[in-house]
Amino acid sequence: MNLLSVSDTATPGVAGPEVIAVMVLNWCRSGHSQRYMSQGKPAEARELVCSGALLFFSHGQQNSAADLSMLVLEALEKAEVDVADELLENLAKLFSLMDPNSPERVAFVSRALKWSSGGSGKLGHPRLHQLLALTLWREQNYCESRYHFLHSADGEGCAHMLVEYSTSRGLRGEADMFVAQAVLQFLCLKNKSSALVVFTTYTQKHPSIENGPPFMQPLLNFIWFLLLAVEGGKLTVFTVLCEQYQPSLRRDPMYSEYLDRIGQLFFGVPPKQTSSYGGLLGNLLSSLMGSSEQEDGEESPGDSSPIELD
Repeated sequence: MNLLSVSDTATPGVAGPEVIAVMVLNWCRSGHSQRYMSQGKPAEARELVCSGALLFFSHGQQNSAADLSMLVLEALEKAEVDVADELLENLAKLFSLMDPNSPERVAFVSRALKWSSGGSGKLGHPRLHQLLALTLWREQNYCESRYHFLHSADGEGCAHMLVEYSTSRGLRGEADMFVAQAVLQFLCLKNKSSALVVFTTYTQKHPSIENGPPFMQPLLNFIWFLLLAVEGGKLTVFTVLCEQYQPSLRRDPMYSEYLDRIGQLFFGVPPKQTSSYGGLLGNLLSSLMGSSEQEDGEESPGDSSPIELD
């Protein structure tokens, strides 16, 4: 049963789209969707509920649409459905139609990411992160878009978003800092390939950055050398590099924290006994790095909700 096809053919004066949508919502809430599940028809139940959510969205009924969207996730969880691109795209579509400021959207994305991880305790499926990042980018919510790009495999998309973010919201003299932060964060997540792609694409596309390497901005030269050093894995090169570029690295106090972690991951540097940062900065680092330290089945703090990586 497809609710959209039913609504399209509804007889005027008998049962319009709004009436049908309310009927479906009541049908789901009364437990009939569970009956479909118990009868071995999870796909049919999920399709009906998803169609109902889309119909509510089309008529501006945000609360009811959000209720049905959560039921779609419940159906996926109970049916133990394997993660597939089509399902991820459906979830991203529901997310894109929700009011960006609604608490229901936060709850939905948190639960969707948890389901997409397959119970592994990781931070969600990369494809879903990519789809969420693209939606948030269209909404010009650059901070949260960046968070989701970091957990996707789309370094090129991330770079294009950062170019727009930098040119529309950033200061001209900080163009290098936008990409430096992203590269360091990708490396903290042990994603060398995306780190390289985001750096290469950003420096090629940003209107304020001349062709390189080498670059006019010392910070960009540091990032370029760092990417080369990561491939080589020589601690002496990493140490000298960090010492020589201290003036550039002092521009953001988080750089030293990121580099401490990168030293541990790629150069065999032992971890510090205590971190010099706590509170928000500590939580930021935990969100970025926690997925690489989770035991199987252990939930990461980053699963609860996306954070802004300022």
